[in-house]
Amino acid sequence: MPANLLTGQNANDVATYIAQCSANPGCGVVAEKPLPATTSSSTTTTPAPSSGTSQLALGKHIFQTAGCTGCHTLKDAGATGTVGPNLDQLKPSDAAVQLQVTNGGGVMPAFKDQLTKAEIAAVAKYVSSVAGK
Repeated sequence: MPANLLTGQNANDVATYIAQCSANPGCGVVAEKPLPATTSSSTTTTPAPSSGTSQLALGKHIFQTAGCTGCHTLKDAGATGTVGPNLDQLKPSDAAVQLQVTNGGGVMPAFKDQLTKAEIAAVAKYVSSVAGK
């Protein structure tokens, strides 16, 4: 796992979840606050799409700032995470990415409460377009 992926209370929340829920994902332990949109110490926000910002550029920005790079490998984004699947090898479809990002699965959290449907669609379009290229 990358160093400093989570710190402070977020790291404590993850440790509590693992300790209490590793064999029981429905145990009911939840973080006191949502995870930050980025893993860096600065706060970033997703820019609103404009005429100069394509859906792929927005998707790449979201992938790079929403924590995806800490877990996944995706060459186009400069991501070398090893916690989640290597997306360049997996080459997921747009629909598969949308479903996984929205609902989570396995160790991946759901992002439906952190990202809008348009942001999820943008990141799904981006990942499915560049994976393996």
